[in-house]
Amino acid sequence: MHMIQVVFLTILVFFVIVTIHEWGHYYFAKRAGILVREFAIGFGPKLFSVKRGETRYTLRLIPAGGFVRMAGEDPEIVDVQPGQTIAVRLKDDKVTRLYLDRLDERSGVIRGEIVTIDLEHKLSVTLDVEGENETFSVHPAALMITKGKETQIAPIDRQFGSKTVSQRALAIFAGPLMNFVLAFVLFAAYIQMAGIPVESPDKLLVGQISEGMPAAKVDLKEGDVIDAVNGEKIGADFDKMIAIIGKSPNVPIRMDIIRDGKTQQVVITPVPNEEGVGKVGISAAIPTRPATFGETFSGAGKLMKNMTISIFDGFKKIIFGEFKLDDLGGPVRTMEYTSQIAQQGIVQLTSWTALLSLYLGIFNLLPIPALDGSRLIFLGIEAVRRRPIDPNRESMVHFVGFALLMLLMLVVTYNDILRLVRGE
Repeated sequence: MHMIQVVFLTILVFFVIVTIHEWGHYYFAKRAGILVREFAIGFGPKLFSVKRGETRYTLRLIPAGGFVRMAGEDPEIVDVQPGQTIAVRLKDDKVTRLYLDRLDERSGVIRGEIVTIDLEHKLSVTLDVEGENETFSVHPAALMITKGKETQIAPIDRQFGSKTVSQRALAIFAGPLMNFVLAFVLFAAYIQMAGIPVESPDKLLVGQISEGMPAAKVDLKEGDVIDAVNGEKIGADFDKMIAIIGKSPNVPIRMDIIRDGKTQQVVITPVPNEEGVGKVGISAAIPTRPATFGETFSGAGKLMKNMTISIFDGFKKIIFGEFKLDDLGGPVRTMEYTSQIAQQGIVQLTSWTALLSLYLGIFNLLPIPALDGSRLIFLGIEAVRRRPIDPNRESMVHFVGFALLMLLMLVVTYNDILRLVRGE
C-alpha cells in the first residue's frame, strides 16, 4: 500500500471516531434547543475555521480529541455592563447587532450609553442617546461584535443550564453512545468482510506472509491452499507443515499449492531461527464462509463484549500500577499502530477502528474531571439534590481535570517521540 494512502487512512480513522463522538453531543444539544457555538476537531490553535448557521466548525492543531462548545456551559467571553457605550444596529425594530468597539467607524447605527441591558430573559437594552433613554428589543439571535469577532447572544432558553437534567445528560452521553454505535457497525462490517471460521476445515490456507522471509521471495499468495510439503499431504494440519519445515533449515523444500483450482509448485529454503529451527515466514489462515445476518449481529455483539472486557482489564492494571510508562501510549503511538494496521488492509483497519471507537466511548465515561463521565456524575448529584452545583466550582473541577489530562498527554507523547527516535 502506498505511503500516501496509509497516511490518509490513518488520519481518516482519527477523524471519523472523533467526529462521530462530537456529532453525538452536537445533534442532541441542537435537538434540545441549545445554542452550539463551536464544533471542533482537535485542540490548540485553529488550522481551519468556517461558520455555518449558528455554529463555527474548526479543525485544530493537536489531534488529541475534540469538543462541542455549548452556550452557558462556561462563562460567556463577551460581557457588557451598564455605563458602557455601545452602538446598535436595528432591523425590523429589533437590535440585530451590538458593537462594542470602533464605534466612530460604524455607520447606520444608534450610539448610546447602556442604562439597562438584559440579553438572557427580557432581551432588551435601554440606551442613553443624547440625554434621552430609548429602549430597544433585542433579536434572540443578535450578534455582539468586538475586535472583529462576532458572538451570538444566548437567551436563557438557548443555554445548556436551562435545560432539564435528562436533556443535558442525553447531550453529554450521546458522544460516547455514538462511539458505541460506530464500534458495533464497524465490527459487523468486519465480520461481513472477514467471514465466519469454518468448523473442522479440510484444507490449510496461506495467511499472512512476513516481509523479508523466504515465503515472501517466492510465488506464494495469501489464500493459497497448501496441499503438500515434500510430497506429504498436509490437509488442514498446520502443525504437520511446521514440523516438516522446522526439520529443514537451509534445505530447499517443495511445496505443492492450489490456486484458482490449479496445482503448482514452489521451492522455498527455510532459514534457521535462534534455536536452529527452520522458518519460512507464513501463518495459517482459517477458512471462512460468508456470515448470515444473525451471525453478523451476534458476532458484533460478542466482539463488543470481549473487547470491553479487555479494555477494562487494561484500566485495572493502570489503577493497580501494573504497568510501565512505556506501556502507555498517546496520539503518536496510536497513529503509529494505526498506520501499521492500515498496511495490512481494509479488513484489519475496520476492526482496529471499531476497537478505537469503543475505547474512546468507554474512556470518556470514566469519572475523571473534564470527561463526559464526570459531567454525568455532576448531573446525577443535581438530580438527587434537586438543585445544581455551583457552576464556578464545577467549571474549576473540569478545568483542573483537563489540565492534568493534557499534562499526562504531553508526558506520554514525549515518551512516544523518544521511543521513535531511539528506533524502538
